[in-house]
Amino acid sequence: MSRFQMLSDAQWSLIEDMLPRPTGRKGRPFSDARRMVEGIVYRYRTGIAWRDLPEVFGPWQTVWTWHHRMATDGTWDRALAKLTAAADTAGLVDWSLSVDSTIARAHQHATNTTRITGAGSNYTNRREEPPDHGVGRSRGGLSTKIHQLVDGNGLPLVTLITPGQAGDSPMFLPLMAQLRVGRDVGRPRTRPDAVRVDKAYTSRAIREHLRSRGVKAVIPEPDDQKGHRKRRGSRGGRPVTLDAADYKNRNVIERRYCHIKQWRGLATRYDKHAVVYRAALTLNAVIAWTRELTQPR
Repeated sequence: MSRFQMLSDAQWSLIEDMLPRPTGRKGRPFSDARRMVEGIVYRYRTGIAWRDLPEVFGPWQTVWTWHHRMATDGTWDRALAKLTAAADTAGLVDWSLSVDSTIARAHQHATNTTRITGAGSNYTNRREEPPDHGVGRSRGGLSTKIHQLVDGNGLPLVTLITPGQAGDSPMFLPLMAQLRVGRDVGRPRTRPDAVRVDKAYTSRAIREHLRSRGVKAVIPEPDDQKGHRKRRGSRGGRPVTLDAADYKNRNVIERRYCHIKQWRGLATRYDKHAVVYRAALTLNAVIAWTRELTQPR
């Protein structure tokens, strides 16, 4: 296999029908879809500038245009939805989910756009560019925070991004609201069996949300909350139950972030627009699911 071939034939067969096709109208010759996708993957795996893309992928402007169009029209979100639905039908989705976030430092080339200070991000329409562009200033400088909801095997189901200084806990409900895995019969599945998160997500609102939906909450209680509860006596309520053995399985999302950051264009953000950067994260998830679906069993 050439070092420029990013996908196996089996992986490509899973996503080929989801990509743009020739319209039949006269004009410029239609670019080879596989070469365009592999060019996009190559760029994010290596972290190079678009104009430094090897000539084997064709003009870099064409590859960039494909990526931008598929980012704004939701192509990779639709592809991920179809792949997760196929995986769930095959029994490959572990519904004991994990949630966490990680920081990606924003390169100076990603921050030379006008940003509205204090503006919020948009979590309902993921194709709309937020006014803050998903870039904020944290202790480490200008950065973007990646939030993901993964299944029990560490495979991504939902991906959102916020500015680097944003908190983790407020993003839990938007992530859960975006969870929809289609099924052959009936409505998409939106309720997991369990959710594993760390102490950053131990708010009362999150626990009540999971309890109201009948979802097992695997969330440790911070020491300060334990002290507050004990000081209140009987009014403090019952101690929080924690399945310590199940909580150890939360490491799957940490390992997922290690895999994501093997793509240097994701470990450091070079994209000016949040929609484009998030599309690359979704493409990474699509590649992960195609690999899972094509593994021999």
